[in-house]
Amino acid sequence: MHRHGYKGRKFNRETDQRLALMKGLADSLIKYESIETTVTKAKEIVPYVEKLITKAKIGDLHNRRQIIADLQTLESAHKLVDQIAPLLKGRDSGHLRITKTRIRRGDQAQLARVSFVDDLTKKSAAVKAVAPAEVEVTAAIKPKAATTAKPKATPVAAKKAPVKTPAKKVEAK
Repeated sequence: MHRHGYKGRKFNRETDQRLALMKGLADSLIKYESIETTVTKAKEIVPYVEKLITKAKIGDLHNRRQIIADLQTLESAHKLVDQIAPLLKGRDSGHLRITKTRIRRGDQAQLARVSFVDDLTKKSAAVKAVAPAEVEVTAAIKPKAATTAKPKATPVAAKKAPVKTPAKKVEAK
């Protein structure tokens, strides 16, 4: 039998089990921003998550629903769209990296760490630290023209004590 037209690894699992494995690994990667797994699983999960990141960058309702369908939890889908994707706008692809780490003691399997290329913790802290600058008014403040209408009469009991306000600077022309 030939293997033409079949893509992806089977991992000795049924289709539904394999899909659940991919969803779980992708969910953990988004939740913890780095996971350690076997090299073959890492090589299989990277394209899966890259496609999700591309959809998250678009961020419309249709793509958000597709991301929710491809991840296990709703929280991780929202985290991907709302927090992670805006930090990855400067890069078109190649958001994830695979680094071989160690050999697992029990079965001698080669393990690898899958993580984001960009450090999301530094970027998110930098985004939070930059606050919008307060706008300073430098234009000359013109005195209001006197109105001809009479002010409305208020009952004596409803009058409040006048509030002192700081004097405003007026620039001369």
